[in-house]
Amino acid sequence: MSRVAIIGSCITRDLWPVRGDGLEDLLYISRTSFPSLVSEPVQGFEPAPAPPEPLRQHQHRALLDDVLKTALARLVAFRPTHLIFDFIDERFDLLAARGALVTRSWELEVSGYLSQPAFERARRIPRLSAACEQMWFEAVGEFAALVRATPLSTARLILHSARWAGVRRDAEGVERPVPGVEILAGDWGELSVHNALLARYEAAFRAVMPPISTVAAPAQRIADETHQWGYSPFHYVPDYYAEIWRQLHGLGVSALAAPSAPAA
Repeated sequence: MSRVAIIGSCITRDLWPVRGDGLEDLLYISRTSFPSLVSEPVQGFEPAPAPPEPLRQHQHRALLDDVLKTALARLVAFRPTHLIFDFIDERFDLLAARGALVTRSWELEVSGYLSQPAFERARRIPRLSAACEQMWFEAVGEFAALVRATPLSTARLILHSARWAGVRRDAEGVERPVPGVEILAGDWGELSVHNALLARYEAAFRAVMPPISTVAAPAQRIADETHQWGYSPFHYVPDYYAEIWRQLHGLGVSALAAPSAPAA
């Protein structure tokens, strides 16, 4: 039985059945960015004892991992047999707060935590800025060194290569072009620009990481308007998940959901 860790988004997590907050053989790290992942924790941050509204338990845990920087320790202790990466969550801006970096995710925005003194003078770093891209490249190099120096070195590394879909399909099977998408309230992303950024990220990632396998389904990158999580350029049609599952199974990943559709 494989023990799989994911550093990525729901496009990979959706391959597993949703059973409460997770599975014993699956570790899911989301709503983060490599610069935030390897950063120091935010000094003075005070987490709430229970998830603030409207966050659910797993959303709050992901947010705390990002702010308190507990994800890497959990990852190493988990000792995965397979470590899967996808970069779809690498669309949010970053925040610099008290010498630390955090991901400006929806979860952070709605949590109320930004009103804490720890974030009083936080500075926004736009995702598409040259500064953010350079931080990302440097952080990936640091992460690659961590992989080589820890039990993660024995895991099979897999890059799930994904892009924002340029076509959307409705319930009747009619396909239409995808316009820009609202990343956060008032922040719109352009598909071609973010897809070009993802291509640069993947090239830089492969250049510094230990040997890594790649799974991809470019022909099935079609957004599904009837997706269980709602319409989004990275919520794909069922055939996409089936093809990615087939490729992951070939790399030794087991205990996945049925390949016909994302988990319900």
